[in-house]
Amino acid sequence: MNCVFCKIVDGEIDSTTIYEDDKFRVILDLNPVTKGHALILSKKHYADLYEISDKLAAKAIILAKKMVKMMTEVLRCDGYNVFQNNGAAAGQTIFHFHVHLIPRYKGDQVGVIWEPGSLTEEDKQDILEKISNKLN
Repeated sequence: MNCVFCKIVDGEIDSTTIYEDDKFRVILDLNPVTKGHALILSKKHYADLYEISDKLAAKAIILAKKMVKMMTEVLRCDGYNVFQNNGAAAGQTIFHFHVHLIPRYKGDQVGVIWEPGSLTEEDKQDILEKISNKLN
């Protein structure tokens, strides 16, 4: 496997680790969007959220909360984005489960805000019907 995040987790590629436990390594992103942009990397290779267990996904979110609270204090940022992309269409470029922790600063001009659309009655009914059929 030629996964850059596996190589980082295994120590084959240098990184700046800010936290580590038996399941995850948190590193500073080498190409940060803002000062303090970090990544939570699973130590075991999973392509995305679809492959990771519920238990490990829950631990990742708990870790994200812990890191965001600590990093907000350390960096004195004004907010945080917690991103987890799945699939190329969603912006995933490295197919190894990871969570972006992006500190936000007033006026930073980072473009992660979108224009909200509207939920049509037709879409709502279609989605509800499909979910109901899937659950039954």
